[in-house]
Amino acid sequence: MSVNADEDQVRAKLEQLRCHFTWNLLIEDTVLSDLENRVFNEIEFLDNNFNVGIHNLLAYVKHLNGHNKEALESLKEAEDLMQAEHADQSDAIELVTWGNYAWLYYHMDRLEDAQIYLDKVENTCKKRASPSCYSIECPEMDCKEGWALLKCGGENYERAKACFEKALKVDPENPEFSTGYAIVVYRLDVINKTSHVGEAFCLEPLKRAIRLNPKDVYVKCLLAVKLQKIRQEAEGEKYIEEALANMSSQAYVYRYAAMFYRKKGSIDKALQLLKKALQATPSSALVHHQMGLCYRSQVYKLSKATKWQPRGQDRENIDRITKLAISHLEFAVEQKPTFDIAYLHLAEMYIQAGSYRKAEDAYQKLLRVKSLEEETMQELYFRYGRFQEFQRKSEVDAIIYYLKAIKIEKPSSVRDRSISSLEKVVLRKLQRNAVDIESLSILGFTYKLKGEMNKALEYYERALRLAANFESPVGHAP
Repeated sequence: MSVNADEDQVRAKLEQLRCHFTWNLLIEDTVLSDLENRVFNEIEFLDNNFNVGIHNLLAYVKHLNGHNKEALESLKEAEDLMQAEHADQSDAIELVTWGNYAWLYYHMDRLEDAQIYLDKVENTCKKRASPSCYSIECPEMDCKEGWALLKCGGENYERAKACFEKALKVDPENPEFSTGYAIVVYRLDVINKTSHVGEAFCLEPLKRAIRLNPKDVYVKCLLAVKLQKIRQEAEGEKYIEEALANMSSQAYVYRYAAMFYRKKGSIDKALQLLKKALQATPSSALVHHQMGLCYRSQVYKLSKATKWQPRGQDRENIDRITKLAISHLEFAVEQKPTFDIAYLHLAEMYIQAGSYRKAEDAYQKLLRVKSLEEETMQELYFRYGRFQEFQRKSEVDAIIYYLKAIKIEKPSSVRDRSISSLEKVVLRKLQRNAVDIESLSILGFTYKLKGEMNKALEYYERALRLAANFESPVGHAP
């Protein structure tokens, strides 16, 4: 039998495995380095019982980065943990690790080694009387797939949710299944921007996960942040205090506690917690972004206190804090180039510093992104419209981008502010030129959006009359 035939046979077996190489994990090249950093941080700082899966994911990410030997080392760590901590658990953990070994050796052209791990998988599947020689169906395996999907970003969340749901149907009181399900539903709630009790589907799953695993401070932090979001801040703070009192997973607790206190308005407390988190995880894009947001809040607070005309020491303080905000936000987007909302915040701080060219570059980078969420796109168009209006002094471009924001029909405060800003711009234009047909039409459009139909009709009719007059031949009887 030829070498190619052997390789084809091995490949056919590999395709049947259930592991990171066959789960179709959607990971953009631009987020690989950030994902690797996050996995490292989780291994070092997050106390949980599911670390074998994290080492497996790290191995897969290292493979994607072209570091197969380092990937093998990560799988060895997973194997050691598996033997030390999971001797009494299901075969799913072993099968995932062995499957990853087999795939890695295949990619390294070590077919004999790949076959050794395929044989291990096959023997376990035979013992389990599985219909397949190279995979088993069980809730533990669904859970492992769910965790892998969950760690790899938003495009994978719906599939992760389905995996955990499938596992929970078999064992609804399983702490690991419940934790995974609660986290992914929380993440989906964040993406969907739910802010009302009736829409916050993650509340009950988070509470159930805490009931089944009361020592999990990470889930307590997620619940606290969600409770604050739905205006139950006092209850949320109790969970934050419980998490801070526990010595477990402190680097992660500091992050979420800081986020909680920043939104509460306790900026100094938030900064203290973030500085502690930064000591443990200096390369975390999330922590640097939160630091930037805290300094941004301080800039706006000082600016407002001076009625937006700071002088002397106030001006110096604002400039100093603005530079701090910029440095942290720049680091965040360097670490995570797809951190879209951080680019928006960075552009704001560039404007504050008078660095309009850099602000323009940040906006243009976002405007070239094709897969922005609707809400982020709406915010981008509004912010860029204001930039054109106030910094570039271009009413024409401001109108274009306010209209773009408004045409995203998702109801939001940003859309309302875009309508208001658009109205003010066209009113200014009409003060200078009362027969500006385009401005009259746009003003009618803003009144229509606000539900003021009589005013809308008035301005539409004025625009139509002017248009008709311009179209009539001059000096000839009709």
